[in-house]
Amino acid sequence: MSVTIDIAGLPAERIAFATSPLAELCMTLHALSQPAHHPALHSWTRSTTASLDPCLAERLLEADFMWRSSFSDIFMAFAGVPGGSGRPGATLAEELDVLDRMDDERFVLAALEHCWLALYNEGGAPSPLTDAAARAKALETAAARGPARLEFTRRLLDDPSPVRAWLRRLLEDCDEAFFAETWRRIEPRQSADVRHKTEVLRHRGLPAVLKEVSSALSVDEAHTVITADKMVNGQATATDPAVGPGLLFIPTNFGWPHLLVLHAPGWMPVVHYPLESPELASEPPSVEQVQRRMEALAHPMRMMLCRSLARAPYTTSELARVYRISAPEVSRHLAVLKRAGLIHTHRQGRYVQHQLDLSVVARIGPDLIEGILR
Repeated sequence: MSVTIDIAGLPAERIAFATSPLAELCMTLHALSQPAHHPALHSWTRSTTASLDPCLAERLLEADFMWRSSFSDIFMAFAGVPGGSGRPGATLAEELDVLDRMDDERFVLAALEHCWLALYNEGGAPSPLTDAAARAKALETAAARGPARLEFTRRLLDDPSPVRAWLRRLLEDCDEAFFAETWRRIEPRQSADVRHKTEVLRHRGLPAVLKEVSSALSVDEAHTVITADKMVNGQATATDPAVGPGLLFIPTNFGWPHLLVLHAPGWMPVVHYPLESPELASEPPSVEQVQRRMEALAHPMRMMLCRSLARAPYTTSELARVYRISAPEVSRHLAVLKRAGLIHTHRQGRYVQHQLDLSVVARIGPDLIEGILR
């Protein structure tokens, strides 16, 4: 599973780094609505939540589906307005002005993204503003999530203009309540990272900068396809003439463990990457490696072998005697555990001993969380 971005023929100058206050506002709203995703931000989320005006907190609940479980593309409006610069504004107000220029059909599709996540990769989806079946589907999906969601969706479909004005005012009030001060503190570091990554890209090339952005990103040898290791499948192209060719990378202080890839058809692809993550003993494993470890431990005999190997090193023949199975069968189970990176092997004289790597096993929980939220 992965998201790929086609960059074949894309001029080097069309790959860029920039900061986006609107995209970061989305991440702060997500952190407030899902504090369990972001344990390192607990101090900020607790203090900010405690200081929120109750009326503002209530208004945020009306639209939290745009940032709680999925991240609406409206927070990267610069990537979806044809004929625009393809770059975020310098201020939140400038980015909200760009959002205002987005046509109603594209805005509504992006705002109600949760209604058709399964169709996210498919272009040409009918507009719920003009297509009765699409409208019914949006209302049905909203109804399954409660009356408040249904009412908001109906208001948006009946007349987008007042809802768009309401949303802009909500985001402006968030800026006044907490985001302006937060952005003032974190923007210098984001700008410094943008300058650094730009220099790395210019002098050391795309593979080097992707490695610095995230271990989940890679590019093929021909530099035609960037792959993001995520538990989702998707494709995007950075050479779509409808929105102007380009690929943009945006840092976030609030995003870890999420690595977001905007890959909606007709939008410029954007990679929203976290600036930092908790210190790890080693480089985070791929999604495939996490899955391999879970599958390796799902077998009852391998779990029993791990119980012994967690306590002391054992040879294959010793394990065969303890569990009364053949040495070849033990070897097959050990091979699975070794491919999953769960055990290490060393030679003691003429004996080969195996032992469970407890540090790797201890990381499975956090690795799984990072992998499924990435």
